[in-house]
Amino acid sequence: MSALPVIDIAPLLTAGQGRQAVAGAIGAACREHGFFYVSGHGVPPALIARLDAASRRFFALPEPVKNEIAMERGGRAWRGYFPVGGELTSGRPDLKEGVYFGAEEPPGAVPLHGPNLFPAQVPELREAVLEYLRAMTGVGQAVMGGIALSLGLAEDYFRTGYTADPTILFRIFHYPPGPADDPDTWGVGEHTDYGLLTLLLQDGNGGLQVRTATGWIEAPPVPGTFVCNIGDMLDKLTGGQYRSTPHRVRNRSGNERLSFPFFFDPGWDREVPPLPYAPGRRWDGQVDFTGTYGEYLLSKVSKVFPHLFEQQQL
Repeated sequence: MSALPVIDIAPLLTAGQGRQAVAGAIGAACREHGFFYVSGHGVPPALIARLDAASRRFFALPEPVKNEIAMERGGRAWRGYFPVGGELTSGRPDLKEGVYFGAEEPPGAVPLHGPNLFPAQVPELREAVLEYLRAMTGVGQAVMGGIALSLGLAEDYFRTGYTADPTILFRIFHYPPGPADDPDTWGVGEHTDYGLLTLLLQDGNGGLQVRTATGWIEAPPVPGTFVCNIGDMLDKLTGGQYRSTPHRVRNRSGNERLSFPFFFDPGWDREVPPLPYAPGRRWDGQVDFTGTYGEYLLSKVSKVFPHLFEQQQL
């Protein structure tokens, strides 16, 4: 069991009774931990099972085959596969491999937008990923509706503004078993997320840890739920009332671990001023960011794959 609350968001998806109660629970979780579990989300278990099975088929492929969709081939869209150690957190390589996806779009000049790269050897992954993105976009809008209500705003405040055309990013991560006797080896090192909202699907192998006021706690898998956490941008918008909380991953299960983080963020070209009531304090104590969300996001992700950033001159 986890100390983090489990919140049934079904009323936010059905416009039924109980939305204010759900919003109150979300607000309390955002203020206390910045993390909570989401149940009642309506994403079909069969879709999750298909996504999991296709992902395992992909990661079981030989490395040269996986590299056929390497991120170097994705160009400015920033899509595709990276090997174990290919992603950095706080400047250190992570003990994981993964695939980057986003909204399926035609090639263009806008960074982090464009077509996804899918493996020819696992054709079912394409359909599963794109269907999952559609389903999770609805979940993201619903949770942001609850957050709006919890802040005393109209339920559609974000849907008709910041996230009217959201930036959608999705990852599938594969963590090999970590060495049990190495305290410095992390699947993902301590970090906070950049944007508004992250919705994480975990398999049955734990490893996620969340930093609280009393120390680190486990956020183990809870069947039928997603782990939801708020990111730096929502922390900024609320003047620090809602917490972007550090978290990390260490796979000590002895098994291979899959996780599926879905990032639901403001539109690429959106300005991101504070919310109407928010005090001016920023979450990191630095000068307030001005500009579009896309400019902000590029400044962050360029540190994750610095060699790709230099090659592509994003």
